[in-house]
Amino acid sequence: MSTGHIIAIGGGGFGRNPNHNKIEKYILNQSEKENPNILFLPTASAEDKSYIVNYYSCFSKLNCVPSHLTFFQRTPRLESLINKADIIYVGGGNTKSMLAVWREWKLDALLKKAYHNGKILCGVSAGAICWFEQGITDSWASNLNTLECLGFIKGMACPHYQEEADRKPDVHKFLLDGKAIPGYAIDGGAAAHFISGKYFKGLQFYPNSYVYKVSEKSGSVEELQLKMEKL
Repeated sequence: MSTGHIIAIGGGGFGRNPNHNKIEKYILNQSEKENPNILFLPTASAEDKSYIVNYYSCFSKLNCVPSHLTFFQRTPRLESLINKADIIYVGGGNTKSMLAVWREWKLDALLKKAYHNGKILCGVSAGAICWFEQGITDSWASNLNTLECLGFIKGMACPHYQEEADRKPDVHKFLLDGKAIPGYAIDGGAAAHFISGKYFKGLQFYPNSYVYKVSEKSGSVEELQLKMEKL
């Protein structure tokens, strides 16, 4: 079995502006199909209707066949939906709640199978960190926390790194306290592309947005800004 792509987006894109489609075009271009089937999972946002509208406003203008999956109406046959999809895009929101719903429906196992069958998995914020061993999440209202995620990619991921004031200091604190494992911090307007579980490249679709490799070394935080490809 081959292993697929994962494109983890730190923030931005169609959720904020359906006319902004640079990273979305890049994702579609990773498929070998002219009109790939793309499936949107808005679980983390509690299936926010305006988010779903923005999804269709963006992707209906691009070369693809868009669809979405909801859990809070009558849930369709998951296996056939996942099998049909060439690309699976996971939206932002509450990561902890999203993963709980997925695990209850055994969608996590179907996504793992899809990944090992070479499909393209991607997403923003919650939809970025869910693929890693560990995510830095604001699922709790009080403060940021670490969260065990799906583990398709080794390491930790944190989105919105330069967008939200508490992200960088909290990531550094978690690393120094041994609460966070080494991994990737992703700015809004940037994405990290992995192929077969290995880091492939950083993507920049807003100016001055980056991907960083972060780790603890001898009692201090090492933060390496990675080379970016501008879209």
